[in-house]
Amino acid sequence: MVNKRVPEWLNSSMWSSPTTSHPPPPPKSQSKPQSPPDSPSHGNHTSKPPSVASSESSVNEPRESPPSPGLATARSPFKSGPAGPVQTVQRTEVRDPVVSSGSSDNEISPREDASRQAQLLQELSKKTINMGELQRLASLGIPDGAGIRSTVWKLLLGYLPRDKGVWPSELAKKRSQYKNFKEDLLKNPSEITRKSEESTSSQNGEDKGLLSRSEIPEGEHPLSLGETSVWNQFFQDTEIIEQIDRDVKRTHPDMHFFSGDSASAKANQEALKNILIIYAKLNPGIRYVQGMNEILAPLFYVFKNDPNEDFVVNAEADTFFCFVELLSSCRDNFCKQLDNSVVGIRSTISKMSQLLKHHDEELWRHLELTTKVNPQFYAFRWITLLLTQEFNFADILHIWDTLLSDPEGPQETLLRVCCAMLILVRRRLLAGDFTANLKLLQSYPSTNISHLLYVANKLRS
Repeated sequence: MVNKRVPEWLNSSMWSSPTTSHPPPPPKSQSKPQSPPDSPSHGNHTSKPPSVASSESSVNEPRESPPSPGLATARSPFKSGPAGPVQTVQRTEVRDPVVSSGSSDNEISPREDASRQAQLLQELSKKTINMGELQRLASLGIPDGAGIRSTVWKLLLGYLPRDKGVWPSELAKKRSQYKNFKEDLLKNPSEITRKSEESTSSQNGEDKGLLSRSEIPEGEHPLSLGETSVWNQFFQDTEIIEQIDRDVKRTHPDMHFFSGDSASAKANQEALKNILIIYAKLNPGIRYVQGMNEILAPLFYVFKNDPNEDFVVNAEADTFFCFVELLSSCRDNFCKQLDNSVVGIRSTISKMSQLLKHHDEELWRHLELTTKVNPQFYAFRWITLLLTQEFNFADILHIWDTLLSDPEGPQETLLRVCCAMLILVRRRLLAGDFTANLKLLQSYPSTNISHLLYVANKLRS
């Protein structure tokens, strides 16, 4: 059988370099000291050595040992079999990529950046937003600063309507709704019982004080096992709440925004916990799955760093509704019962595999037939966590600009980006065996994000 010819554009040296080519280490005299912890405006976001024209730089550390083929043992995106949790890439600190002055190989020229910012601001200034034009502009990348990304993401996710005239009323309604969620779903059962007693006493005009055991309603007794018992539900929720608490504390430990003992970091962690707990209680069919915190983090970070003070104060509420909308497009990937269905994670990974086969059959054959690298070993985490573990934080925001701009939802664009990631390192993969290729794909090398998204867009055809 004759292999399908590789498209001519894939043979460009722009996308790959010889496997023997390694970037020389920078001279020690040129290394710059880290910024002081109290100076977020100078936090560079270089988690990996930059690669100017190629993503095929050397990868020296594996992220995990080869996993077991069974997906059932890898429900969490952080686990790939009996070897235990996947070790995430160690990143240098990213204090605030939105205002960072650090340079990277993914930066565009100041003139292009200013032009794109002007175009987006012009579109956002209209009374009725042209979503098609906004999606087109955002897909090219949203310039950092000026709060543009925060507003654009809310529009792309459908949280803000196209008609700017109704923004104040819509935001007030949503934020009031979230406030009610917090009051109803984050209460301790003792508070619920106390308020119920106070309400009954005020209606009867009497204060009985402490109730005897016989007078306590069954549903309000701490030892009640009834389905409607607030205490029974409280104890059932405790395990999930504890898991959320652990995961939130592990969210981007390299960033002061999410981690540390500062009052702001702890307040941000509390906001993430509230959102995840409320989501779990409102969605009993899926509840909370490890990894949702990683999808939540970029949204909250962007909204909390908006220069608009009103948006900052209400970042938690705004993030909740945008998180719900984003997860609605990929929640089936988190549902174990759907793993083997046409909408489950196995089917999604299979679509990515077929996309690679269609565009680069030689690479597909080498990976899956010759070296037998099951795409579940690496693509499970790529897809379920929307690539949040594969790149540094600033690059994640750039990739998400493109993912959220797809009018059909992020899933199809995500699969094209995953396929492009394989194509960008095709020479190394074609030269590698099972161990080398698995090591490479589980610890993806630094790459030029603009090039990556360009290749992903080429795969539309």
